[in-house]
Parts: sequence; structure tokens; C-alpha cells
Amino acid sequence: MFTGIIEALGKVVAIEPRGGDVRLTVTSSQMQWQDVALGDSIATNGVCLTAVELPGNGFVADVSVETLKMTTLAQWKKGQAVNLEKALTPSSRLGGHIVSGHVDGIGEVIAREPAARSEKFTLKAPKALARYIAHKGSITVDGTSLTVNEVNGDEFSLNIVPHTLQHTIMESYQAGSIVNLEVDVIARYLERLLQGDKAAEKTAGSMSDISTTFLAENGYL
Repeated sequence: MFTGIIEALGKVVAIEPRGGDVRLTVTSSQMQWQDVALGDSIATNGVCLTAVELPGNGFVADVSVETLKMTTLAQWKKGQAVNLEKALTPSSRLGGHIVSGHVDGIGEVIAREPAARSEKFTLKAPKALARYIAHKGSITVDGTSLTVNEVNGDEFSLNIVPHTLQHTIMESYQAGSIVNLEVDVIARYLERLLQGDKAAEKTAGSMSDISTTFLAENGYL
């Protein structure tokens, strides 16, 4: 588990095809690597990756076909910057929100504009994820825990302060940038709980099962 508070910026130094999937190498001079062990989890642009080698100034991870399909990692290039966060410990401060590192889908930056000393970003989410994005709720964008300022259908906006711009890859975002999105895990579990006994039925797996009618019929409205 992670908090969405980025610890360091890293750099992709190698992407090697390995029998259909990929072996990734990331380095960072900003990260403290002394307490990282083989098998530890490191969120890389919001993707939870397992360290299989530790060269001293970074880590190596194997990336599965599923991860390549669900995240932006398939488009990563050698030399690009990435957000890094080590897994939280029992003594960690939960400064952001609970982040699993399991990316739900890929979003797109559709606009960027100044907002006083901050920057306002408008993003478009996959329609299947829009239901989980709430005004003043939490969302993870490339591993960064952020607060949603506005929601309009499958679009949402974020106001990013200078500190976040300086310490994450968000400074590089422009219209057309693609990003990893992870919605608030509480919303995911809440939807499942609201299905009640229907959750055990095979047809209950569709995200369209929860509707206003369903909530009314089950006493939630």
C-alpha cells in the first residue's frame, strides 16, 4: 500500500522485452535505497512494481502483460522521468490517501491553464471509471494523491500547487498527455457492498449493476 505522496523522481534507463512482457530498470539519485529489499513494492507512476534486482541506485522489475494492457507503461520510453514512492510502513504518515498501486485505467489531460500560482488541469477518464470520481474526493494520477475540484461527466479538474509541480512529473503534462488513474478504493468496495447478495451472482460483475433504481429498491434512497 502507498499514500500517493511522491518521494522522488526517477528515470527509466532500460526497457527490455522478455517473452511477451517487459523487464524495466529505473534509477534515481533522489531516492534513499538503503532500506529497499528484494521483493519490496515500489509505486512507479502509480504502478505497483516488485523489485527483482537492486543495482544500488535503483531497481529492476518484471512487468506483466496485464500491467502493460492496463497502464501507460507500454508507452514508456528510455530516459523519461517517473514518480516514485516506496510502500508505506506502520509508522508512515498517511499524508495522501490509501493507494493500492493497482491502476484502474488510463486517462488523458485535455487542458492546462494557469490558476493564480497554481495550474488547473482538466482530465478525461474512461467512462467506466467516471462513477467513482467525486467532487472533493481523492484520485491518484501517475501515483500522486490529488483532490478532485470539479466533475463534469467523465471529465474532472485538479488544481496543482507549485510544490507538487516541482516534485512530480506533472510539470511536463500538456493537453494530450496520458496518465495512470487509480480511483478511491473505498468507492470500489462500497459499490460491491451495495450489491448485497447479488454480488455472488455471475451477472453481478458489471459496473452498471448499481443504479438509482437499485438503490431505491434496496432501501438506500
